[in-house]
Amino acid sequence: MIHKHSATLHGHRTSFSLEDEFWSELKTIAKARSMSLAGLITDIDDQRTSGSNLSSALRVYVLRYVKQQDNFKNEIVS
Repeated sequence: MIHKHSATLHGHRTSFSLEDEFWSELKTIAKARSMSLAGLITDIDDQRTSGSNLSSALRVYVLRYVKQQDNFKNEIVS
């Protein structure tokens, strides 16, 4: 299910919509990186290309992170 979330990025309040699975994974990634969820979202926001929306940038970040972790695990097994 998609839920609307809010965050303060660089002093400005913004909202975005994410599926529960992406939201859960973002929290897991923030914890793994020893950073706050707001800090992670701010980092992703800072890196996104002009014209892209935050919800899409968050989903792409999660996808890339999960794929990178999967590739890392496969290299260790090989």
